[in-house]
Amino acid sequence: MDLEFVGTVWEWRGPAPFFFVTVPEEQSALIHSAAAMVTYGWGMIPVEAAIGSSRWKTSLFAKDGGYVVPLKNAIRTSEGINVFDTVNVTLNVAL
Repeated sequence: MDLEFVGTVWEWRGPAPFFFVTVPEEQSALIHSAAAMVTYGWGMIPVEAAIGSSRWKTSLFAKDGGYVVPLKNAIRTSEGINVFDTVNVTLNVAL
């Protein structure tokens, strides 16, 4: 399943900062419908993500009834992404 969306980068300030993009409700509903077939536990959904020319493998986190995409520092640095930036995200959820 291939999904595309636009989202805003936000920061979770825990012991170490983490950066995420929230998957919109429509795409989250599609992911949720396939979750039982692809999750490997704790609601984690393995995906291949892309922003700009960067592609990486990661897992979506369940949050507030939807999902969030974690952004690695290497991706943020190579794409020049900062908190509150709006980004185009492509996800491939292998079914």
